Amino acid sequence: MEKEKILARVGDRTITGEDFNIFMSQLDPSTGQYFIKNKLLDQVLDELIYQEMLYLNAKEKGWDKDEEFQKVIRKTEESLLKTYSLGKLFGDIKVTEGEIKDYFEKHKDEFLSPKSVHASHILVDNLEKAQEIKNKIDKGENFADLAKEHSTCPSAQKGGDLGTFYPGQMVPEFDKAVFQMEVGKVSEPVKTQFGYHIIKVNEKNEEKKLTFDQVKGQIENKIRKQKEQKLYMDTMGKLSEKYKVEKHSVEEDA
Repeated sequence: MEKEKILARVGDRTITGEDFNIFMSQLDPSTGQYFIKNKLLDQVLDELIYQEMLYLNAKEKGWDKDEEFQKVIRKTEESLLKTYSLGKLFGDIKVTEGEIKDYFEKHKDEFLSPKSVHASHILVDNLEKAQEIKNKIDKGENFADLAKEHSTCPSAQKGGDLGTFYPGQMVPEFDKAVFQMEVGKVSEPVKTQFGYHIIKVNEKNEEKKLTFDQVKGQIENKIRKQKEQKLYMDTMGKLSEKYKVEKHSVEEDA
């Protein structure tokens, strides 16, 4: 939307494309997409018009002079100024490529991609049925088809596919079995609190070190936060000498 375009007039006030864009940007993304997809942008403009009418009515009644409103204004101004001052404080912080590379070289062992496994399973409620299904698989029947027919897990709709997961994400018995298996193998029935699982490993990825390019952004953010924290505490130290501070323990009143 063009920023300068006038979309509506309410009394002596105008609603521009910039006003519209700001309002849309403040909506939840899914809500904004809903209005765009269903061509309901005129309804958004109606809401902006309603808000302008509320504003004019409040001004006419003098509600902007109410002490309660003025208190809200003062608190809002204080909050905004505190946030703005942090932005000013941190505005000149820079993180160089050299700092990022140096950190990476000294902490390579921190940047690891954990081992993972992509597996499927068939879940049933008793051992006899699980063994019967396992025998069918051993005789050549299709794992995914059997999962769709027999599994009580929601993954049955996808042929038992659980996607990719990492150690510790599944219940212990399942976790132990799946990470010990070889790719392409199908397990004997594994008992857990949910029932009996027949597990098939589709793919395994071993733990590996991440490259510099993969973690560059992560390191930059980490260094920036460290610099911000140091600057913040240094500044607070200086300001505490400048301004008188009297502190009472919250714990004593709890």
